[in-house]
Amino acid sequence: MILEKYINKLREDNKLTVVSRSISKNLEIAGVLSAIEPKPVLFENLSDSDFRVAGNLFCTKSQIADYFGIRTEDIIPTLTKAIENRSVPEEVTEATCQEVVHDGVDLSQLPILVHNEIDGGPYISSGVVVAADPDYGQNLDFHRAMQIGENRMVARVVQGRDFHRFLEKNGEVDVAFCIGNAPEVLIAAATSVETGINELEIANALQPIKVVRAKTVDLLIPAECEFVLEGRVILDEKHDEGPFIDLTETVDVVRQEPVFEVKKITHRKNAIWQGLLPGHAEHKILMGMPREPTVYKKVKDLGIDVIDVNITPGGSSWLHVAVKIRKKYEDDGLKAIEAAFAGHHSAKHVWIYDEDIDIYDRQSRYDREWAFATRFQADVDLLIKDKEPGSSLDPSAESGTKLTTKCGFDCTKPLETEGKSYERAKFPSVDLKKFLGE
Repeated sequence: MILEKYINKLREDNKLTVVSRSISKNLEIAGVLSAIEPKPVLFENLSDSDFRVAGNLFCTKSQIADYFGIRTEDIIPTLTKAIENRSVPEEVTEATCQEVVHDGVDLSQLPILVHNEIDGGPYISSGVVVAADPDYGQNLDFHRAMQIGENRMVARVVQGRDFHRFLEKNGEVDVAFCIGNAPEVLIAAATSVETGINELEIANALQPIKVVRAKTVDLLIPAECEFVLEGRVILDEKHDEGPFIDLTETVDVVRQEPVFEVKKITHRKNAIWQGLLPGHAEHKILMGMPREPTVYKKVKDLGIDVIDVNITPGGSSWLHVAVKIRKKYEDDGLKAIEAAFAGHHSAKHVWIYDEDIDIYDRQSRYDREWAFATRFQADVDLLIKDKEPGSSLDPSAESGTKLTTKCGFDCTKPLETEGKSYERAKFPSVDLKKFLGE
């Protein structure tokens, strides 16, 4: 879907805040997005760009579910089905993302946002990057990129990811940074699948998409995205990247990262730039939620009756995983912990809960803490994994190696209760109007 169609629907449903007064891409837009999160916003009048900007579009799971026309609890099954039943998108020769093709490259004309006073420069934070390798084919991933010149950016490339492997193998890689994508593409880009799987096929299974060949690089790109920056990333040409606010809401360190040389810019005629506030709700949802099906599958593959998975916002939607199971055997909880770590290698802490516990913290964290307090014994229910690779996003992990101590908490009640009660006492339900009035 063209992102503007979704934005127009939000406007029709009175779910969109429209800012028509003059506003700058330098700090001001980020300030408004932060202040009214999670409400979607459209900025129609930029003082320093001719383009519009939209943000806070997909800050919650309910917003994602509404987009696909499903219930929140159907998200994991829907994503799992799309990963397992991928389909090839329709290839077209004419695409809305190429309605305007610029002769030259001047990044300053684009509404690339400065999000925070500490930022090293203007940043693309919502860019879905299409890259390819002669042996493995195309890959989709998220990479932030900081503007350092009229036609140059520096891209954050995380070691160990597919794109980093492509770079190390080939020295330089043709890329297309696609900005302004609908959830089918955003979510597919964030999934964790084997190298060689084209995530655009996952996107197409979520909702049919079209792809088109880029103008200057041999890549098939989402045909209905808003902007495309084509070019190449060069491994041996490095530049300072950062500072920048990371997923954990902490300031990431400055690194020497590869340069992205932009060769061509294309976009829709009435293109809308997709702003994504780093470290905030939309960033967290789009990073963490697509990893939940992988955890779900790993737990299920052990024969455990898994009900739901939540990579929790309190753990930056990356480091903490809550899993709800229907316990059948006494060791299901500890086995589920191991499976969850296998499904999300960046996880640092995992909690396993019974089916009666709300793993979404809708009761001000009461449910999960209550289960922790009444059903957990550290000498038998705690699993500690000493020093193994975790996430580069964790500031407490060992610098350089990402080594961290991981642990899991089995907060399920024992099957043999020995006469003790592990259930909450229930009180009568009454109609308050009968006794208190309106």
